[in-house]
Amino acid sequence: MEKVVVIGSLNMDLVAQVPRLPQRGETIAGFQFQMLPGGKGANQAFAVGRLDGTASMIGRVGDDLFGEQLKSSLTSVGVSVDSVLSTPGESTGIALILVETGGQNQIVVAAGANGKLSPNDVRSELERASAQYLLLQLESPLPTVEAAAVQGRRRGMSVILDPTPAVPLSPLLLNSIDVLTPNESEALVLLGSQGESISLDQAAEVCSKLLALGPSCVILKVGQHGVWFADRNQSKHFPAPKVHAVDTTAAGDTFNGALATALAEGRSFEMAIPFANCAAALSVTRLGAQASIPSRREVDAMLAS
Repeated sequence: MEKVVVIGSLNMDLVAQVPRLPQRGETIAGFQFQMLPGGKGANQAFAVGRLDGTASMIGRVGDDLFGEQLKSSLTSVGVSVDSVLSTPGESTGIALILVETGGQNQIVVAAGANGKLSPNDVRSELERASAQYLLLQLESPLPTVEAAAVQGRRRGMSVILDPTPAVPLSPLLLNSIDVLTPNESEALVLLGSQGESISLDQAAEVCSKLLALGPSCVILKVGQHGVWFADRNQSKHFPAPKVHAVDTTAAGDTFNGALATALAEGRSFEMAIPFANCAAALSVTRLGAQASIPSRREVDAMLAS
């Protein structure tokens, strides 16, 4: 029986390395190109499997070669793809990614079949699922994400939402979330605030405001500083390990997959968050999305050190 079910996007990532990110209208020379399995949903499912958790994936791909390659990537780490639906007449989702030498990126996503994942799809597939944790993101249509969160709660699952790409969310969705995991810019969008970054001195207050929107707890991702955790009883900083970052793609997905894996093993947040921080830290030292996600042995070794 799977312990984690992931609902979300499956994309083929077309990645080019560049010395710096281009300005509007500018053409620059890149120096490496790769075609890598990605999509926020698939990345999170892959992370669970790679870290020795048990997961199933619910989503849609096109009736094309990319779709088969994405499913094959997930099955290679033991993720069930029985609920990844084929969508005739639609292309599989694509992400065009530019990664600069320092590790920052620009991403354009063409949803393709991901945009056809419907509320009825997820209700039907969740009826057959018996997982403890449900992982969600926002690369699927919002009504579908809302339906999944509500249905997951009804089925007794703990719902973890990564609110990216950043958009304002309904009270229905926010009140159906057990763990909300925004980064700084996503948190500010949810709060209707201006700016792109949040200092550690502001993190506790931001988490308190996010909790007031409805979720049971908040894990605010503050980049190289790690995360700030808050629920109704406590508010605490968990620093990240120091590493040399080369590509931040899928760091957040790796964190969420690792978090769900640790929680599903019965760990407390106090133990699960450092595990997830180590997994995310290792992921930014490598290129790609799923290709960058570390093994269980690597994460356990960093955690021990």
